[in-house]
Order: sequence, then structure tokens, then C-alpha cells
Amino acid sequence: MTESDKKTLRHPCYSGGCKNGRIHLPVAPKCNIQCKYCNRKFDCVNESRPGVTSDVLTPEQAVERFIKARAVMPNIEVVGIAGPGDALANFEQTADTFRKIRAVDPDVVFCLSTNGLYLDRYADELVDLGVTHITVTLNTIDPEIGARIYKTVSYDGVTYTGLQGASLLLEKQLSGLEKLRDLGVVAKVNTVLIKGVNDSDIENVAETASKYGVYIGNVMQLIPAPGSEFENNPLTSNAELNIVRKTCGQYIKQMYHCQQCRADAVGLLGSDCSANFRNNANQNNSIKNTGHTGNFTVSVTSNDRRIVNQHFGHADKFYIYTYNDGLIRLKEIREVKKYCEGIDHCGEDGKSEIITAATDGCDYVLTMRIGEEPRRLIEGVGKKVIASYGYINEEILKIAVCHETELSVL
Repeated sequence: MTESDKKTLRHPCYSGGCKNGRIHLPVAPKCNIQCKYCNRKFDCVNESRPGVTSDVLTPEQAVERFIKARAVMPNIEVVGIAGPGDALANFEQTADTFRKIRAVDPDVVFCLSTNGLYLDRYADELVDLGVTHITVTLNTIDPEIGARIYKTVSYDGVTYTGLQGASLLLEKQLSGLEKLRDLGVVAKVNTVLIKGVNDSDIENVAETASKYGVYIGNVMQLIPAPGSEFENNPLTSNAELNIVRKTCGQYIKQMYHCQQCRADAVGLLGSDCSANFRNNANQNNSIKNTGHTGNFTVSVTSNDRRIVNQHFGHADKFYIYTYNDGLIRLKEIREVKKYCEGIDHCGEDGKSEIITAATDGCDYVLTMRIGEEPRRLIEGVGKKVIASYGYINEEILKIAVCHETELSVL
């Protein structure tokens, strides 16, 4: 076992098989680059993807949330800062949060995510703060491709665009990774696969990352934000994604279990409990009359029957709710075979039967996240898919508001 292997044993993202929990503390709102797949004006609390949070915390509030979460989930072993902007574009808040957390817990693991623009500048200070794991989003090593991904790059008060901005970002990312290697920090590289843009360069990213001592790579599906330039870009299937991961695995270890977590995620991977810790958390998920008219049925994915917090492909139970003129009721629980039974078994022939079993008689499918293929199959038969995160009743109420509006237009 290498020294890096030993360091990753407690970290669920780096280790793969670790069952420890983590908490992301959203103390970093500002970002210094504008990616074309991100819309900084769109930061929806009810989505589950990187860059969204229910609220931005001060370092003091972050400590309070950590203490509260740790009391409920003592298996939280990792504190991470992953936005909702960039951790190093908000270095003072990030550093202050780590200092305050360390004062109440001398052993918890520290990690952060960054685009890498200021990584070489702050690497030494991060090590002094006790940060042992750092993720860098490296989408390409070709500045011409980078110019197609990044709209602006702002460095020390100057904003760069096009090839100039992409070249500066790449230079800083690589120099930062080199510094992490020399300091003994365990590094991970995230790469967003954007079809028709950087898909031809991802193998080169992995090969380059290996030369800089990166411990693990994470090729991720694009989750385009509404209003972004890549909003309608074609998505990548799990099968396609895993082919790319296997190719990149020739160079560095690959992460197959990424959940593309929110900036305020809490708990185990794949079991986000952050809704419980929102400042306005409403933990009452009882049946209630909402006052909105309309009638529809919703198939919901949840691992606790309270929160929409499960990926469609990971669900073996679907909670079927009816909405009748303001009254929400749980009609039945359907047990089905999982749509995804492993990294190589998603979206194969015969999966349509699982979708039928999970959604038959329903007007909507309410899920934390869903792949391109099951979404296509569900929407192809006239049902609506809503990817969201939050308390089940609250999310159904939002559907009711939209449903009532649609009926009034007809």
C-alpha cells in the first residue's frame, strides 16, 4: 500500500469502498472563471448537482452545521469545501472555516475542490491548514479546446477571454498540480465530458495527470445548467462514460462512484441528507392539503421516504403518490429491479420493462438525478421527468403549482 493509499482510506471519494460520510460546507460563493456549462445566475436549491446550495454560510455558521451534522452522523470523517463558487477564489473564508473546524476536531480529514487558477499560490498555506486531498477540475490540456469551454478567466483583477484565458488557466492548473505532488497532497482530477467539445482530449488529460502524480481521475457526465451555452448539448450515456473511464484507466486509477454532489451535501455518497440541515429545513413530510387544484400521480425515488434523494438508476423501490385537488397521499410502494446494477449494466436492452414497472399509471417521475436513456424512454411515452432534491411533499407541491398553471392555459 502506497502512502497515498493510506491517506485515502477515510475518504469516500478517493477510496471507493469507504463507507464514511462527508460534509460539504458552502462558504465559497465567488468564482473566478465562467464555464459555458454553468450559469452563475441559476443556483436552484432544488437541484442536485455541483455548484448549488440552499444557502451560503459564514465560517461560524459552517462550524455550527458541522457540529450539528456530526452529532447525528458520527461517521462523518471528511470536511470539504466545494463552492458553490471556487474554494480558492474565496480563500479567506475557506481558510477561516478550516481553522475553526480544526479547533473543534483535530482529526477530521480536510479536502477541497478548485478550478486550479489560484492553486499554486495557496498550495503551501492549504497544507499548513491541514488540507490533505484536493480536487482540480481539468477539462482539457488543449487551450484551443479550453477556449470553447471557458467564457472568461479572471486573475488578479484582470479578465481574460478566448485562447488567452484558457492558456492562463491551463498553465496555473498544471503548476498547481506540480506543487501538490511536491507537497505530498493527494490529488484528484475531475473532467467534465462535453460531447463534441473535449471528448477527443480526455485521454490526454488522464495521461498528463499521471505525469503530475495525480492519484485518481474522475470523468463526469455533463449536467448543463439551464440558461448556459451548453444547455442543450447531447448528454453522455453511462456506457459511453465507462468506455472513456476504462481508456483513461491505463494512466491513472478512475473513480466510478462519483455522485456529482451539491456544494452543501451531507452524509454518505448517494444518500444526501443536506435538506435536514437547511436553515429553513421543514422536516414534516406528513400528508397535507396544499390548496392547489388538479389531479396527477407521481413516481418518486427516495432512500428514506422523506426526501427526493436517490438516483433513478439506483432505486429498487418507487413511492407512488397521488395528488387530488390539494391532498397528497402515498398510494403504494413498488419494488422493482434496479435500472443500474453496476457500472457496465445501465441502459441495456430489456430495461424498458423496469421503467414501465416503476412509472406505469404515473404522470410525473420525481427523482434526484436520471440518465439520458431512461429519461428518453420515460418522456417518449408522454410522462414528465423532474430532477429535483428536497422534501417529497414540498417537491410535489411545486409540481402541483406548475400543473395547475398548465391546466389554466388549456
